[in-house]
Amino acid sequence: MIDVHYDLEQARLRDSLNPLERFLDLLPVERPESLLPQDMRFTPCLHARRLGAALGMPSIYLKNETVLPTGTTKDRMAVVSLAFLSEGGVRAFCTASTGNSSTAYAHAISRFPEMRLYLFTAESFRNRVHYGTGEQVTPFVLRGASFVDAFTAAGTFAARHRLVSERGFFNPGRREGLKLAFLEAAEQIPGTIDWYVQAVSSAMGVYGCYKGARELTRMGRIARPPRLLCVQQEACAPMARAFHDDSPVIRPGDVVRKPAGIAEAILRGDPTKAYPHVREIVLESRGTFVAVGETEIREARLMVEELEGISPCFSASAALAGVIRLVRNGEFPRNDTVMVNLTGSDRQPAPAATRIHWLRASGEGWEPEDPQDEITQAVWQAPAEVRT
Repeated sequence: MIDVHYDLEQARLRDSLNPLERFLDLLPVERPESLLPQDMRFTPCLHARRLGAALGMPSIYLKNETVLPTGTTKDRMAVVSLAFLSEGGVRAFCTASTGNSSTAYAHAISRFPEMRLYLFTAESFRNRVHYGTGEQVTPFVLRGASFVDAFTAAGTFAARHRLVSERGFFNPGRREGLKLAFLEAAEQIPGTIDWYVQAVSSAMGVYGCYKGARELTRMGRIARPPRLLCVQQEACAPMARAFHDDSPVIRPGDVVRKPAGIAEAILRGDPTKAYPHVREIVLESRGTFVAVGETEIREARLMVEELEGISPCFSASAALAGVIRLVRNGEFPRNDTVMVNLTGSDRQPAPAATRIHWLRASGEGWEPEDPQDEITQAVWQAPAEVRT
């Protein structure tokens, strides 16, 4: 685990409506030109009065990340992470995701024309990934694989061919980019934010936002960090299960081998490595986890659509469903100021792409499915200096 630390006595917030410029001193880049100029703006943070009235919560706020270019908070991650990687000398890397991170990377990578991305996707998430139209992304799709299979395959491919393996939660550039949502909200919401709520798979967004909150606290910009509420879908809730059993680790029985459910973006069945770090900050904040069912997620989505005019995806709606469940059970302070991060919206299914390269399981891991696919065969077998 590597974190980025800043000289908070010297850090300042710049006079800009662009969060990349305003919070530049709290982002892991050495050269401003790595991030700027990019025309990013604060996303809306809505005081959800009608929703709050229905729940008896006068101070509930919705951070609307659905307005970002690919409809997901991962756009923040991509612009900061690519700058971080580029400054570190990375010119080719491998990664995997359930759709949002991959789409955000594919959208943002054109700002770094020297970079190449080898992207691994489980077949079940194929329609959630938009690969873009350029040649910088080489997409591999794994037949019958889970997210964990794709993530493992990306790491194996990177090690075999001497490429950078971009490891999600453990890439500090990702977490630092995702904290922008809280840095913005701290200026948009009056008073102190008592709770930060987000639906999670590895919870790297929660980790990043909590780190940002601690930095703002040390700078005297806010009174204290918020308590954390992490929400998972009951069908895939390894973190929630371990947390409520007071386990410091994800146990074998917590792992979900074949995750399924409507909240597709958070279907990570094995967050073994990330969980101890997330558990530590949730306990420090005096927060908690909760798991919600499909019916609750659908109800939460309908409520926010009808009452506030925002249409989040099911994964984002799970965050609000967690608040609703705890409020109705009398387990949540109704008068606290609550920020719910609506992390994304539904995207249209990915357009048909002729350049997808299919892999199938073999005795030695994964291999090209089509022996006539010359590109796949060449990339799969070529030495690193040829590919990069």
